Amino acid sequence: MKYLNLAAITLAATFAAHTASADELAGWKDNTPQSLQSLKAPVRIVNLWATWCGPCRKEMPAMSKWYKAQKKGSVDMVGIALDTSDNIGNFLKQTPVSYPIWRYTGANSRNFMKSYGNNIGVLPFTVVEAPKCGYRQTITGEANEKSLTEAVKLAHSKCR
Repeated sequence: MKYLNLAAITLAATFAAHTASADELAGWKDNTPQSLQSLKAPVRIVNLWATWCGPCRKEMPAMSKWYKAQKKGSVDMVGIALDTSDNIGNFLKQTPVSYPIWRYTGANSRNFMKSYGNNIGVLPFTVVEAPKCGYRQTITGEANEKSLTEAVKLAHSKCR
């Protein structure tokens, strides 16, 4: 845990908060522009994923269950798909989730991922951040209930 804390602090200091422009994020169904600034909880979770990514597909039911169990207003979560609306819709018919799903609509998904600290382009990739104090931690690969709980607890403790 000591190393996790140090890594999280280092990551937070290493890169600035990403502010995706309205033309980069959209609701997957209706293409309505979306913004991370619309998420108002003290901690927000951004999960980058794609329908063709096996580990992404595997983690989503657990993430959905975890999110449903959170106290309303304590954390916001959004999944940002690097995929087409048709693929997203087909996947969500089989695997519905309890959190909003947006779609990245920009031209350079690699740079988009890098702006979140994902320099190797791996999916799934999850960012847990507390915008008010600039805290940010990343989870590379599958997130689960334990990793999300620990990351959110740490974020809350850093931003009291």
